[in-house]
Amino acid sequence: MDADPGPDPGVGPGMDLDVVVIGSGIIGLTTALRLQEQGLRVGVVTADGLLSTVSAVAAAVWYPVGVEPGDRVAAWSAATYAELARQARAGVPGVVLRDTWMPALRRQDAGIPWWGAGVPDLRRLEPADLAPAYADGWRFTAPTVEMPRYLPWLLGRFRDGGGKVLHRRLDTLRQAGAWAPVVVNASGLGARLLCGDDAVRPVRGQLALVRNPGLRASLRIQDEPAGYTYVHPRSRDVVLGGTFEEGSWDLRGDRAAAEAILARCAAHVPELRGAELVGWPVGLRPDRRGGVRLAAGEMADGLRIVHNYGHGGAGVTLSWGCADAVVELVGAGARIR
Repeated sequence: MDADPGPDPGVGPGMDLDVVVIGSGIIGLTTALRLQEQGLRVGVVTADGLLSTVSAVAAAVWYPVGVEPGDRVAAWSAATYAELARQARAGVPGVVLRDTWMPALRRQDAGIPWWGAGVPDLRRLEPADLAPAYADGWRFTAPTVEMPRYLPWLLGRFRDGGGKVLHRRLDTLRQAGAWAPVVVNASGLGARLLCGDDAVRPVRGQLALVRNPGLRASLRIQDEPAGYTYVHPRSRDVVLGGTFEEGSWDLRGDRAAAEAILARCAAHVPELRGAELVGWPVGLRPDRRGGVRLAAGEMADGLRIVHNYGHGGAGVTLSWGCADAVVELVGAGARIR
């Protein structure tokens, strides 16, 4: 199907919907699908095209990075891991399970990581597994997602189920009440304006894309002094990262920064030396001081609101778990029209 077929004809204020989801990134689309699976009539309102969202340029590998840890986040991560693993086994476009190595330059805590309970095959690396530069680490299987393939699949499922899409830029949450009595706010950085949440801020992330020299396993290093480092092979390229620039709204890619990322990654993966640099995309992660906001409320005119935003760099990792939580908050009472 076309990556972004555009709005449905005739969609407007007269839509007979139960729930409207604001946002068509990974959080908005997974939430819309879960609500639709409950038999609800769902619409998605989006200001931009599907492949214009930050989700479209994400490295999109399961791991709760850039989000505050806690029991809720661990549970959402585990639920998403299980769903993405199921989808990979079912052959969903763009979803694969990939061997992942996470060596560390310094010794780690003795116990398993806070996110580890949701990963069935997590194991600590033995000294014999570690190159001399590393002191510790973990190995596990991680779901990885190629977003240019996965997002159109999600949108296709949503539309095949009768979902409606409206391309409209909103100024307030209340505007969405023209289409449904329940609104799910999955607007990412847009929540800064839509609900006046000054805790929302961008964390700029630049990647480097290179032609795949034959890599199959993923690598991530959390404690590299030169910067957070990851190497994630895909079907045609390798995603290298990355940068975490808090408060920056700059969407311009920088080739020099991409070359520095490549050099940093090649120091850990020699196969990348001399790899051809083919792109340096930039995305703005929707971070939120205080963590993910996933909560229900109501406006003075009775419009029900469920917030689902502030996922930082872990949108893919938390997506299906948060979508399940939204379903519980919306409840069967959403069908009131």
